[in-house]
Amino acid sequence: MTIREEQIREKLLESLAGKAEGLLEAGRFGAVFAHAGIGKTALMVQLAIRSMLRGKNVLHVSLHDPVQKVALWYEELFQDAARRQGMAGAQRLWESLVPHRFIMTFRVDGFSVPRLAERLEDLAAQGIFRPEMVIIDGFPFEETSLEALADLKKMAGQGGFYGWFTVHTHRYETPEADGIPQRLKPVSSLFDVVLEMTPDKERIRIRSLKGAGLTLEGGSLLLDPSSMLIRAEVAGG
Repeated sequence: MTIREEQIREKLLESLAGKAEGLLEAGRFGAVFAHAGIGKTALMVQLAIRSMLRGKNVLHVSLHDPVQKVALWYEELFQDAARRQGMAGAQRLWESLVPHRFIMTFRVDGFSVPRLAERLEDLAAQGIFRPEMVIIDGFPFEETSLEALADLKKMAGQGGFYGWFTVHTHRYETPEADGIPQRLKPVSSLFDVVLEMTPDKERIRIRSLKGAGLTLEGGSLLLDPSSMLIRAEVAGG
C-alpha cells in the first residue's frame, strides 16, 4: 500500500461507521432494525467497508438483492465516502479491498441456518474464504427457531467470526417495552448489540437499545438520507 493509499485509508476509518472496533467480537451477534427503505443495508455496508479497511474478511449474505446490486452498494458508498473526504485516487485502494469481501445470495424460501452453515463450511474447507464478519441482510426471524440461531452463534464462536443481522419492521408493529421489535424478541437473548434506525426530520438517527453504541467524535450517529452516508450529529443541529 502506498503512502497516499494509507492516508486515504486512515481518513476513511475516521469517517466510516464511528468507533466500531470492539463493538462485536467473534461469536457475538448484532442486529439493526428499521422500517423498509430507511438505510439498514447502507449502514451494514459501511460497517463492512470499515472492517475491510482493517484487513478483515467480510461475508455479505443477501436474501433480497442479487450479487451485482450488493457489489454496487459497496463501491458507490466507498467512492462517495472518499469524495466526501476530498480524496482523489482512491480506486487502487478500493481494488485492494475487494478480495476481503465475499457476497452470497439466497432466495428467502431457499434459506435456512443449516444451509448457510454448510456453505460457510464449504468456503473454509476449500480455502476460498474465511470470514471474520458475517452480514445477513434480510434474515427470516419469524421462520427461524431459537435453537437454530443458537447453533449459528456457536458456529460463529468456533469459526472466529461475528454476525450482523438486519431486521425489517412494520410501522403498525408495537415494540416491546425495551424498544426491541416483536420479531426479534424471542431470540433477543442471543444478541449482544441491537441498534435502531428511525427517521428524524431530514435525517435518520441511529441509537443503541442494547449493548454498545456507534459513535463519532462529537456525538451520536446519523445517516444522511440523501447520500446514505454516516455522519456525526452536530450539536444543536
